[in-house]
Amino acid sequence: MGEAIGQILSYGVGVALSPFPIIGVVLMLATPRARSNGPALVLGWVLGLSLVGTIVLLVSGGAGPSDQGQPADWVSALDLALGVLLLWVAVTHWRGRPRGDEEVALPKWMRTVDSFTPAKAGALGMALSALNPKNLLLVIAAAEAIARTGTSAGGQATALAVFVVLGALGPGTPVVLYFALKERSKHMLDGLRIWMERNNSAIVAVLCLILAAKLVGDAISGLSS
Repeated sequence: MGEAIGQILSYGVGVALSPFPIIGVVLMLATPRARSNGPALVLGWVLGLSLVGTIVLLVSGGAGPSDQGQPADWVSALDLALGVLLLWVAVTHWRGRPRGDEEVALPKWMRTVDSFTPAKAGALGMALSALNPKNLLLVIAAAEAIARTGTSAGGQATALAVFVVLGALGPGTPVVLYFALKERSKHMLDGLRIWMERNNSAIVAVLCLILAAKLVGDAISGLSS
């Protein structure tokens, strides 16, 4: 189990550092329904990560190491494919980053958070965690890494739970600050939102580049052994 947990730490951090969900939850915490919509988005985020991770674990049942302790060739090929896709995401975000005083383009839903219900906030959280290309690729990579360690079903479930908790730290931290500090959190959260808005593309690009290098490196090592 320890090996499985060790494999997913970097992916969990990569999911946690997702600017748009953090910006979204901060915006919701400034609305009249803050006390319900903020936690609802985080709950949806957790459910999305858990659902995709569980599906990948079930599908990857045969991804354990061979008798020689090496991953199957298809597992290494999957790592390579995920690495290439993450590299594509990195390049796309880097090329789309704002330059100079250029206005940051934000999703349309961020302008309508005042009208969100808890159900809609939860659905948004699920979509951001399970359908966003970066997060989807990282969840698949994490679940596949857990499966290929060959640990028990209980160990895999525990490792996935650790991954989900790590991934929830990003959008979850503003909610904790809101309830713990109340009005005192406003200035801090506004500063975080502004910084995330400005640096969203660069953050995603750097994270994806680092994790793509890890996956491609693992794939080359597996295919050449």
